[in-house]
Amino acid sequence: MHDFKYKNGELYCENVRVSDIAKEVGTPAYIYSHKTFVEHIDKIQQAFKKVNPLICYSMKANSNLAIIKSVVSCGAGLDIVSGGELFRAKKVGCEPSKIVFAGVGKSAEEIEDAIRYGILFFNVESLPELELIDKISGKLGKKTCVSLRVNPDVDAQTHHHITTGKAESKFGIDLAAARAIFARHKDFTALRFSAIHVHIGSQILSSEPFVKAFTKVLAFIDEIEKKNGIKIEYLNLGGGLAAVYSDETPQTAAQYAKKILPLFRGRKFRLVFEPGRFVSANGGILVGKVHYIKQTSVKNFAIVDAAMNDLIRPALYEAHHEVYPLRRESKRKKWVYDVVGPVCESGDVLARDRYLQELVTGDYIAIMTAGAYGFVMASTYNSRPRPCEVLVKGSRYEVVRKRETLQTLIQGETIPDFV
Repeated sequence: MHDFKYKNGELYCENVRVSDIAKEVGTPAYIYSHKTFVEHIDKIQQAFKKVNPLICYSMKANSNLAIIKSVVSCGAGLDIVSGGELFRAKKVGCEPSKIVFAGVGKSAEEIEDAIRYGILFFNVESLPELELIDKISGKLGKKTCVSLRVNPDVDAQTHHHITTGKAESKFGIDLAAARAIFARHKDFTALRFSAIHVHIGSQILSSEPFVKAFTKVLAFIDEIEKKNGIKIEYLNLGGGLAAVYSDETPQTAAQYAKKILPLFRGRKFRLVFEPGRFVSANGGILVGKVHYIKQTSVKNFAIVDAAMNDLIRPALYEAHHEVYPLRRESKRKKWVYDVVGPVCESGDVLARDRYLQELVTGDYIAIMTAGAYGFVMASTYNSRPRPCEVLVKGSRYEVVRKRETLQTLIQGETIPDFV
């Protein structure tokens, strides 16, 4: 699952003691295990090796250059959702033919940049977007491949904030509207309708929602290929495989493959996957330091230097993250704590009602499973500089993003003469 383990009572990331990193770089700090990231890419590659899929890591989960370089070096491509992510993809040398571009609000500038770079295809979310891509592609004298993201109206049985395949979601095109688009595909003279995309949500624990959605989409493909003379070359199945945060028992990549591969037997298109959380969540931790222990008549609070601006998932999704002390001491008593940060919000709670060894000022703790949607969603709320990021590989580690400073907080700001 991951490579954060105790050795003689000390938490290690691969072969490096986490407390050594924390003492050197300071806290809060994100620490990533290179081995965990690449092994999760390999799990998907091995599970689906019979069909030679294109795996495009969903870099919105964790877009640090060192991380995306690591997965690209394993042969993976990238799923991007912005011009900024395309810029990062270029920086790490990702082949254009392994990049797919999703998102509901692509700008004209982002579209043009991606077309010029030669990405594999756009995952198109609406008719106006399709028309804009056609217009820009024609202006550039290009023939651009597109994939319609269809919305199969399937409940992914996950948190409503990360459900994307229901009819009321902002994502995708409903099947009736998609039929109408395919019926007039020849009107889009600068486009090639080469793929279908479906992504029903994130942190999906079982295969049933996937099977239901993919069965619907396959019937739709048969229909539009027959009626409209279109040949689908790629079926992009998106992401959604779950990571283990606590006591969940999600399907493995191998179990997922066993369930869904029979659906595609005899099909000629190439499968595309966009894993994000599955690859990165267990690959990272957020390390913080205890500032105070506050005891009240109803609660014990461990006040740490990490906060909701560093890791917003608990506040945003009521997400559960395990909390580990960096030094495990069996002689210490056990207490129930709310682990909270210093941000002036009642929602700044990283973990509620956790039964932990007694904590004292100066102790270090690790917020586990923080490699996905951690730093990428961090902010400078309360004028708090964002933490540093560290990558560990074996016995080596390096800061792969410097900690922000007070000066960087005001970079770009000015005070006009008229105030």
